[in-house]
Amino acid sequence: MMELLAFDFMRRALLAAVLVGLAAPAVGTFIVQRRLALLGDGVGHVALTGVALGFLTGTAPVLTAVVVSVLGAIAIELVRSRGRTGGDVALALLFYGGIAGGVLLIGLAPGGSNATLTSYLFGSISSVTDLDLWVIAIMAAAVLAVVALFGRELFVLCQDEEVAKASGLPVRFLSLLIAVTAALTVVIAMRVVGLLLVSALMVVPVATSQQLTRGFRATMLLSMAIGVAATVGGLTSAYYVDVAPGAAIVLIALAGFGAALTLGRFVRRSRTQESAP
Repeated sequence: MMELLAFDFMRRALLAAVLVGLAAPAVGTFIVQRRLALLGDGVGHVALTGVALGFLTGTAPVLTAVVVSVLGAIAIELVRSRGRTGGDVALALLFYGGIAGGVLLIGLAPGGSNATLTSYLFGSISSVTDLDLWVIAIMAAAVLAVVALFGRELFVLCQDEEVAKASGLPVRFLSLLIAVTAALTVVIAMRVVGLLLVSALMVVPVATSQQLTRGFRATMLLSMAIGVAATVGGLTSAYYVDVAPGAAIVLIALAGFGAALTLGRFVRRSRTQESAP
């Protein structure tokens, strides 16, 4: 590990990995609970249009991706809640529109090509710049602050929207808050795992944690720990084995899920025996 810390780009990469490992599963816990596991994928495709817009206008792709993905997340929530279109159809519209917009705009950008988008599609954590790291840190802090301040209200909404309405909670605002927070998380994670794999980091650690825990808070905290372990472990493995860091991170997270499936059986059996008279 000390060898890795000797390089500036690896120090930036490790910091970004830790921030992503904390933020993505924290938001993913609410998304999984609300059965919107593919929301991250949909927003990720829209963020691709934002990245291409950044190249076209000569501005930072991360910043334009933030703006476009937030607008896309708000659009999908409004379509889902107000229109007659189901959540799956609204996500499909984002998939198609995001990919088409990204390919179209990058073709119009000076010197741009589809190859330019590869590092954003599959992750290129070694190329994280100081500006990228500042943006990632600020957005990760914003995401974790939202989870800390509105966690109880979001929990009620994710459990049952009708109960949330009856309790007087601002359901529309909270739904938009989840969508916008998910959009910010996608942009945070796109330099680490890539836009095509970002949803995995929001879902797999949560699914792994659910095999071992019972309470919502315990699930979230364990999933954040698993997220950090997967991102740091994947990044370290990618450095030594020379493979794509995004793929290594996702495969390590999936390996953790496989182990939790087996371990979860023993945990549940132990709980059953303890509660038996």
